[in-house]
Amino acid sequence: MTSKSTPGAGDKSDDEENENGTAAAATGGVLFYVNKDGFPMTHQTCEKMFNHCARIHPDREKMVDKIQGSKNLPKVPVPSAPAVHLYQSVGARLEAIQDYMKELQYNHTGMQFYEIKKNRPLSGLMDSAKEMIRESLPIKCLEAVILGIYLTNGTPGLERFPISFKTQFHGNIHRHVVLGLVHNSRYGALGMSRRDDLMDKPLEFKSLSELIFSYQDAYKKYWHVVKKLKVGLPIAHDPHSFEQIHWRHLSLNMWKMSHSEASKEIDKYAKDMRACYKSSRSGQSSYQFVQETNPYNSPRRNPVPSSTPRVNRSSSPIVVRATQAGADGSDDDGPVVEKRLTGGGYEIRI
Repeated sequence: MTSKSTPGAGDKSDDEENENGTAAAATGGVLFYVNKDGFPMTHQTCEKMFNHCARIHPDREKMVDKIQGSKNLPKVPVPSAPAVHLYQSVGARLEAIQDYMKELQYNHTGMQFYEIKKNRPLSGLMDSAKEMIRESLPIKCLEAVILGIYLTNGTPGLERFPISFKTQFHGNIHRHVVLGLVHNSRYGALGMSRRDDLMDKPLEFKSLSELIFSYQDAYKKYWHVVKKLKVGLPIAHDPHSFEQIHWRHLSLNMWKMSHSEASKEIDKYAKDMRACYKSSRSGQSSYQFVQETNPYNSPRRNPVPSSTPRVNRSSSPIVVRATQAGADGSDDDGPVVEKRLTGGGYEIRI
């Protein structure tokens, strides 16, 4: 969540440039800053962080003066990124990644240290993940998703996709995002939050709806109402890919739906994903859309001569319907876009 008194951390809804080029993000009336100057952090950026901490910390300026006036600050340990072992199980690898994120700690300063532009290509976001490992500073939920993608790249049989929540608490809107996972038909997640039950989930859920409802149940404990759910498409395992992360392919107004209705839509989407993609072990996109077989072009009914090379005889490519805003994960519902997937890639028709 973006509120200092509520769980999780969320993506920004509005960015405003100030005179020093540092973005102040406002979500539900709660301000936090984004470090746009890179590293090492500039004096102006540090001052903004300390001033913000002085406003929200119970000890106010005393806390800031104590830190800035101390000559013997304790040395902060720098965690090491988890090593990948050849015979390590997927579950053990995910546990090591989540433990590493916890060692980095959740960022409570009010200053987001890494600028994450959700519409950047995957290769650029992976550069941001490398920067997180190098600087070893606390992170929020969106940064944890990017770091989780980087650290799980190349994991055999593991598919990753973003899951975003929009919740309401005391009239304020809060946003949270985690990295959904599926392996051997079991669902789980990686993530960071102020609350333990809004962070990671083990690979033990039998369905996507069961995973998502576990988050919804956790939100109820903190008096949050889940207003909207967004689930994106599987993310490529190629760190050099120029694809963008599709943050929203399924969007549900959860507060307007019954439990059974939401469960039906979520599991239908999960089934469509399983039918439409298959894991790629070639280092390219982690998903390929499988074209439906036309019964009238079945090889049994229309045998192909042995001299003719085998080709996909589907009469038309499968059509995936999405909203225009899905690539960047924004909340505004745009016009419906039909994406026709052909052998050479995407053909987008507005």
